[in-house]
Amino acid sequence: MRLLLAEDEKTLSRALVTILEHNNYSVDAVYDGQDALDYLINGNYDGAILDIMMPKLDGVSVLRQIRSSGSSLPVLLLTAKAEIDDRVLGLDSGADDYLPKPFDVKELLARLRAMLRRRSETVDTVLRFGNLSLDRASYELKTDKGSFRLANKEYQMMEMLMANPGQLISAERFLEKIWGYDSDTEINVVWVYVSYLRKKLEALSSTARICAKRNAGYMLEEKP
Repeated sequence: MRLLLAEDEKTLSRALVTILEHNNYSVDAVYDGQDALDYLINGNYDGAILDIMMPKLDGVSVLRQIRSSGSSLPVLLLTAKAEIDDRVLGLDSGADDYLPKPFDVKELLARLRAMLRRRSETVDTVLRFGNLSLDRASYELKTDKGSFRLANKEYQMMEMLMANPGQLISAERFLEKIWGYDSDTEINVVWVYVSYLRKKLEALSSTARICAKRNAGYMLEEKP
C-alpha cells in the first residue's frame, strides 16, 4: 500500500519512512501542508498520515480540502496537540484517527492497520489465483509446494497482479504506485522485480505466471 507522510520534523519523518517501508508500505514524504495537498490531489494513495502543525498549510486545512473534493482517503492525524478540543476538531474535519505525540511506533502501526482495514473490510485477507495464494497480513506467497515471505516491493507488485488477474498493468503504473510518481528510479527496475517474482513462482510450482506484453505491461495468467 502507498502512503503519503506529511511531517515537517525531518528527523522524525526519515525515521517513520524507514519504519513504514520495513512494514511493506510504500511512502512519499513531504514537509509542508501545501506539498501534502498537491501530492494528495495529483497522486494515488491508499492512506495518509498528516501532522497538524506544518508550514504553509496546517494538516486540518489539508484534510478539509481533500474531504470537500469528495475524497474518502483514510487519514491519520499526527500531532503534538493532545487537548480534547483539538482531537474533536480533527475528527470533525474528517480524520479517521488521531494520534498525539510522543507515540509508540507499535501503536502507530496498529492504528494504521486498523484504519486501512476499515476502508477495505470487504477485501479478502488472502488473494488466490490458480494454486497460488498471497496472505496480505503475513506477506506470504505460497502453494502446496512451499512458501516465501515477500519483501516490501515484491509484495506490493504481487498484490497488484493478484488483485487484477488477467489485466495488463503497465511498468509506469507499477513505478508510480510502488516507487512514487516523482521517483527518479529507472523504469527497468520493474523488470528486475518481475524477474524475482517469476523465479519464486517457478520454485513454488505455481500454475500462475507473469506474462509480459511488449510495450503494454504485465499480467498474471494461468499457465496453458
